Amino acid sequence: MAGQDYYLITALPSVGAFGSEPPITQRELMDHVSDVPDARRLVEMVLLEDDLHQRQAFLSGEIDQVEPVVLSAAQARDEETLPEFLTAIEGEPQPNRLPADLVWDAYYHHAAALASEVGGEFLAAWVGFEVALRNMLTIARAKLLGIDPGDYLVARDLENGDANLDPVLSEWTAANNPFDALRSLDRFRFSWLSSHDAWFTFTNDELAAYAAKLMLLRRWFRLQQAQEHQESSSS
Repeated sequence: MAGQDYYLITALPSVGAFGSEPPITQRELMDHVSDVPDARRLVEMVLLEDDLHQRQAFLSGEIDQVEPVVLSAAQARDEETLPEFLTAIEGEPQPNRLPADLVWDAYYHHAAALASEVGGEFLAAWVGFEVALRNMLTIARAKLLGIDPGDYLVARDLENGDANLDPVLSEWTAANNPFDALRSLDRFRFSWLSSHDAWFTFTNDELAAYAAKLMLLRRWFRLQQAQEHQESSSS
């Protein structure tokens, strides 16, 4: 497997710094790893996060088009049912939980289970980091609104409790607008990825980390295009 990954990884274009244009599309990456089952499953699981972000943004009216790569466009628009592993709710009913939070909870638990199944150390670490970051922001927002965050936290059992998130929380809190706040978060995410990308290991973990970086670059490419379009329309 390591030898096979060597050729897969060295054939990929380099990922640039945060904010740079993505070198390939997410679909091209999925096609690139399609013949290596475990690598494909890890890459798809990472890229599914972006599909779910797009789905949430579409349903809230933030965007009017979706470009999913793992989900179908109809699933991303909530016109078709999501895969069963994203809709199955274990345990007692949770009437106070938001439907979107239940989907995220299911996603992170499924990703953690896949990481355990295929030995995806990067995916496991990434899930722990993302859950910790998400829940930290949820608690901070709840504090500002004066509400109990309990019903809005996801996958508490998967949190990386050792992650030092204080610096990005300070930057996020001090941001002048939502765009700058999101940029501070994603810049922090990209920095974390650069420190945990299994670079030069030529393993499935390195491919999963590549997918996570590519996903962030693609997200920012979309946001920058949307902002430029908005600015040109208003001028």
